[in-house]
Amino acid sequence: MEDLVPSTPTSPARPTRGFATLNRAYASVFRPRALSLGLVVPIEAYPHGPVPSLERHLERVALAEALGFSAVWLRDVPFEVPSFGDAGQTFDPFVYLGALATRTKRIALGVASLVLPLRHPVHVAKAAASVDVLSGGRLLLGIASGDRPEEYPALRERHAERGARFRESVAMIRALAAERPRFANGAGTLSGELDLLPKPTAGRLPLLVTGGSQQDPRWIAENGDGWMTYPREPALQGRVVAGYRQRLAAAGQPDRPVMQSLYVDLSPDPDAPPTPIHLGFRSGLHFLREHLHALRARGINHVALNLRFQRAMPVEAALERLSRGLLPEPHA
Repeated sequence: MEDLVPSTPTSPARPTRGFATLNRAYASVFRPRALSLGLVVPIEAYPHGPVPSLERHLERVALAEALGFSAVWLRDVPFEVPSFGDAGQTFDPFVYLGALATRTKRIALGVASLVLPLRHPVHVAKAAASVDVLSGGRLLLGIASGDRPEEYPALRERHAERGARFRESVAMIRALAAERPRFANGAGTLSGELDLLPKPTAGRLPLLVTGGSQQDPRWIAENGDGWMTYPREPALQGRVVAGYRQRLAAAGQPDRPVMQSLYVDLSPDPDAPPTPIHLGFRSGLHFLREHLHALRARGINHVALNLRFQRAMPVEAALERLSRGLLPEPHA
């Protein structure tokens, strides 16, 4: 799981210090002055409807690991919401992470992202720590306040209160990593008599905040272990990333990684120019490589590629070509 491309010391948006040492996945996926590549699950083309077939879904994750991709990313989609238009991998993320932990050995297992206000933080902390331990420290947990308002009344939660619920959940998840925690907020009360097991492999779960999550930007800088943001043109993305890192510095925080997603439809013609698709583009390998170089130069540390709209060639062929053209030789 090495750099996509060699680092360049003249990149102005790049920090010089290393990231904190958290679990195995965090250390392998996120490194300063480097950009790694992951894949959004299901690794499947389903451009004409919201529900994937999930054909060969486990085999494709195993192939992604064998080809050297650094992470796979699941989504938290409790309901198939027509306005959202994507049912994700359909399986509950923690159940599916357990299955993937038994079918893989090296690849990081990410969630992008868990909707915290719709789950009790005790259940989140126990399920996430369980996956982290069972996988040998390979969990990365993206967290969000949710972007599908229809789900809130279905679970008797108030959409307008999701920002406060998000903060309460983060605070309680952090507290539960300690032994016999003493803690109280709107999510619950702990008196020091109870303990939650297992504990995360590194003593804390890597929590990456998604977008704004209804929070003040300074709160995100102070409380997240990294930031997940959305695809943008590289120059604009560079300004957004620089703003995040300026807020980290202003809050006295160490440098932290930034990642984004990107929809791609890889053309068999390596010189094919880009044409836009939803949250990404259709292009040949050469333009995609240039685009990723530009993102790395502007401070992005990881890109999760989404092949939902892959139509120019079969998904397995696209994975092979992406691996040969963008990744180092995978480790044995």
